[in-house]
Amino acid sequence: MKDNWRNNYRIVAPIKGLVHRFAYLGLVLAAAALMLLGKADVLLVERARTHITDALAPILDVLSRPIATAAELADQVAVMIDLHAENDRLREERARLLHWQTVARRLDAENKAFRDLLNFKPVSDSTFITARVIADSGGAFANSLVVNAGSRDGVDKGQAAVTGEGLVGRIHGVGARSARVLLITDLNSRIPALIESTNTRAILAGNNSERPYLIYPPSGAAVSLGDRIVSSGHGGAFPPGLPIGVVALISDGGIEVEPYVKRDRIEYVRVVNFGLKGILQSPRERAPGAETRQP
Repeated sequence: MKDNWRNNYRIVAPIKGLVHRFAYLGLVLAAAALMLLGKADVLLVERARTHITDALAPILDVLSRPIATAAELADQVAVMIDLHAENDRLREERARLLHWQTVARRLDAENKAFRDLLNFKPVSDSTFITARVIADSGGAFANSLVVNAGSRDGVDKGQAAVTGEGLVGRIHGVGARSARVLLITDLNSRIPALIESTNTRAILAGNNSERPYLIYPPSGAAVSLGDRIVSSGHGGAFPPGLPIGVVALISDGGIEVEPYVKRDRIEYVRVVNFGLKGILQSPRERAPGAETRQP
């Protein structure tokens, strides 16, 4: 077996050497022959080229697809990378926009509340402080608000709480840093009022509903729907002319008043000191001339 392989190698080796030696020369001669044939018969060479191209087209198509697919995949990867970076940028921009949207809404609400407060013009000899509502302690048996201003800010019991639309209530309890506002709708609220169109006096009484009502009007008093109700100034609690609301319902049950100020829309109030003590004098204050009893 080994001898046969050696004998075959001895025969094939010279032939292989001749092929390698004359391969280049054979290719040159074949090229020259094709050139001469192309000059002699152009149509024959063109037909042969067409047939060869048609025969090789499927092979070239198969070979070109991986290259095109690879290029398409590369383009998709580049697009995905760009989209990922764009999504990150858009998320950051969305977060910033949401933050500024929240800030803008809060500032818009504050500006509206401040504009409403500016509509109210207290009398010249009064002082005031603007406070923010920090709690609504109202319920079925109480209608009151808590504001973030107290005795250290000059707030005292009995002072009026107003907005640009009208009277909200009065200061009922005072702490060092906070105060409680008793709303005009509270059951314990009693305010001397006036029907502006006829100068008819009455008492505005709260009933823990959205609409207080007028009590003790004179018999035969002329009252119409839409009549404006203001403070009368009697009793020394509030000055005259503070807007309260309008007559909304007249029935056998009483005269209901729709307040100008809606409780659920109150964000800021102006606590005004009109210098009136009257029936709402703070218990901390003593009457003039009162002596301090020594223990």
